[in-house]
Amino acid sequence: MSEKYGWLIVNGFVKSEKFSDIYGLLITAASKRGVYLSVITTDQLVAIVGEEERLELPSFAIFWDKDVNLAYRLESKGVKVFNSSKAILACDDKALTATLLDANGIPHPPTVIAPKTFEGVLFNARYFLNNVEKLIPYPLVIKESFGSFGKQVYLASNREEAEDIIKKLGYKPFIVQKFIRTSRGKDVRINVVGKKAVAAIKRYNENDFRSNVTLGGKMEKYEPTKEQVNLAINVASAFGLDFCGVDVLFGENEEPLCCEVNSNPHFRSTLDATGVDMAQLI
Repeated sequence: MSEKYGWLIVNGFVKSEKFSDIYGLLITAASKRGVYLSVITTDQLVAIVGEEERLELPSFAIFWDKDVNLAYRLESKGVKVFNSSKAILACDDKALTATLLDANGIPHPPTVIAPKTFEGVLFNARYFLNNVEKLIPYPLVIKESFGSFGKQVYLASNREEAEDIIKKLGYKPFIVQKFIRTSRGKDVRINVVGKKAVAAIKRYNENDFRSNVTLGGKMEKYEPTKEQVNLAINVASAFGLDFCGVDVLFGENEEPLCCEVNSNPHFRSTLDATGVDMAQLI
């Protein structure tokens, strides 16, 4: 298979103009460089485990999804995947994200990872919170370990609210983090490609503690500080990311704290605010 032919792997069940727009930008950018990207949905890649080569695999794939198992299986058959399955998992699982940030000495909000439970088994929120309250004050942030666009992130102002949130989560894995008051409703998205910070935006929301544009937040072009840039590049390097979006909070003394890491950042907002087309750089 030609080195200039690759797959752009996308989720077959998510349909939206926002996603399609990004796919188009990536295809156009590749075409300008003599590279042909074929959009392949994950549900098209059905194969017996171990026999994926019957799909006539390309030499490389840009993996714009979070199906870590599929990415790993393609890698095991010799396909170069950007980002790698290991890097995708490091970003997608917020509990693993916090663990890796700590292991690499990267500043982030104090985090407690909820112990694992199972479907049909009650989670003792009261006992768990007794221990959490010794470590993290209210209000505190509760995040489902897997989620996007801030929709699985909750703020608990007191014990009653925290118990109610955890009860609704059921057996879903989650983490609890210290609420960084100085960054309420605002953060910085720093986009990294290779070893360089290529564009940054400041996101802010006056009506929500979450800054996400999808949730009503606004954005503007932003010139990151040296410390913010270094943090973002260190994250990308530690996680083995070829490209990513690093969300950075403003600490109590303006020190940068890594909030989340995105292995397939939806850079349309960055393009609108900065004019930088990440697709061209990727």
